[in-house]
Amino acid sequence: MLLYSAPLSLFSRKVEIALVEKGVSFERVLVPFTQTKGYAPKHPAVIAANPKRQVPVLVDDDLTLYDSTIIIEYLDDKYPNPPLLPREPKARARCRLLELEADEVLLLPVRDLMFRSEPPGPDTERREEQERAAVKAEDVILGNYGALAEKLGGQEYFCGTFSVADIATFMNIHHGLRLGAAPLAGHENLSTWHSRLAKRPSFAKVIAEMASADRELSHAVPAYRKTR
Repeated sequence: MLLYSAPLSLFSRKVEIALVEKGVSFERVLVPFTQTKGYAPKHPAVIAANPKRQVPVLVDDDLTLYDSTIIIEYLDDKYPNPPLLPREPKARARCRLLELEADEVLLLPVRDLMFRSEPPGPDTERREEQERAAVKAEDVILGNYGALAEKLGGQEYFCGTFSVADIATFMNIHHGLRLGAAPLAGHENLSTWHSRLAKRPSFAKVIAEMASADRELSHAVPAYRKTR
């Protein structure tokens, strides 16, 4: 099994965690990436496999898949134990919705922070506009923390047992934290959940690798300041 991934790709890292949690052996190809040029020039195998021209791309013999959700659902079908989605239909649907929200709703304000890891250019006015938008996005992220804490409640995991919803939500929060979003202080259950997952070997490996990639590739991001 072959995975095309990238050092700071939220969605590729989701798939890597799922593969490790499943105990599936795989070969990883990290596609070229810089903060100034992004993924250009894009890897030819990724361009050929994915009309969106993005990682992750998974190749399993004669099957090639893209999109982290589709890849993880395939892995859960092929390697059902340990499961990453509940088997009961309603519980499975609820869990899928939580993953979708992490990937497509919670990610929206995090995107407004992504410029921070890029080296500042000569256009200081544009950078100031980006930072003003980022401050507003941080307020949205804080609100999202509260909503997530309410959904988690007293459970250890969002779907009762460990699932893809935990992977997607963790990676979204982690992406925000590395870009200067507020810490999880004030939401004890969410903070405890986050700390528990960070200690799992699959997550710890990804966290360490992304931190190393940031040191090599990214502009230093200032620590969160509540007053800004």
